[in-house]
Amino acid sequence: MSTDDGSERGTLARFGFGVTGDTAVEQRLIELKRAKTIRRLLMLVGAVVFGFLFYLALGEVGFTIGELYRYRGEFFEALGQFFPLAPVVGIPFIDVGAYFDFIQEASLLEQAIVTLAMGFAGTVLGFPGALIMGILGSERVLPFPLNFIFRGIMSTIRAIPALVWALIYIPLGGVSPFTATLAIGTDTMGNLGRLFTDELEEIEEGPIEGIRSTGADKPQTVVFGMLSQVFTPFIAWTLYIFEINTRIAVTMGLIGGGGIGYVLQTQRKLFHYTNMMATILVILILVISVEMVSQRTRAHLRSDTETKSFLTLLKEFPQRMTESLGK
Repeated sequence: MSTDDGSERGTLARFGFGVTGDTAVEQRLIELKRAKTIRRLLMLVGAVVFGFLFYLALGEVGFTIGELYRYRGEFFEALGQFFPLAPVVGIPFIDVGAYFDFIQEASLLEQAIVTLAMGFAGTVLGFPGALIMGILGSERVLPFPLNFIFRGIMSTIRAIPALVWALIYIPLGGVSPFTATLAIGTDTMGNLGRLFTDELEEIEEGPIEGIRSTGADKPQTVVFGMLSQVFTPFIAWTLYIFEINTRIAVTMGLIGGGGIGYVLQTQRKLFHYTNMMATILVILILVISVEMVSQRTRAHLRSDTETKSFLTLLKEFPQRMTESLGK
């Protein structure tokens, strides 16, 4: 018998399959081999299907290696402008002075404050709606199917990205920081409200029953029996959404919503890559600063000793920025 058969026989013996004789063991070995073969075939089919879908996706977006090779010259030329060099004692270094010159010229710090204000105001505007819908969306507060009315509203809001909400609100005031803030507030109601609902679904039943036993009515039960348990998580989730909204506020500028994102879009249209890099550096500082304050505050609220360092936040920034573009 092969080594694999011996191993499988030993496994069967440990689980009590070897006591009925060789025939039963052999039958079980055959079944195990058949199951292993089927599993391998399914994995192979899954890999083929995945590869085919990936191939179709590349074709749909026109992604080819030849396209990368064709424009490699333009890319490296732009890369050189993103990181301009200047000689220092005869040795070329990145010309940091060019970045600072544009930061002062375009008042990027003031634009960063506008972006921060958009994210903060949008979070505050969306919080009351998120709180109301988050509470009413919980089955502990409203019975099925009434709670699903509010869950459906939140799902609808979440299904529409914040950038699209900004376009919807154009008739209210054009593309401006005002409509961008309103869009962020709307997006906050859906995302934050759903997080609130999920937190309420996981609370302990004991405190709720305790409040009810005192003769408290429904509103009192909700406030003292339910919300008292999720006060800290609600604050933590709100801070987390504020992080996301700050990044969304940057992307709002790409469609003319103002702030530092608008400066980035303007410089991109002018093909001023050095100025773009200076703007990106300010965006980096803004977003990382907000995340550091938010995450350390949330860690303190949750008595969590593990906090991410600045270098970790810096490393994860591109991924978080990409995720926010789809919101």
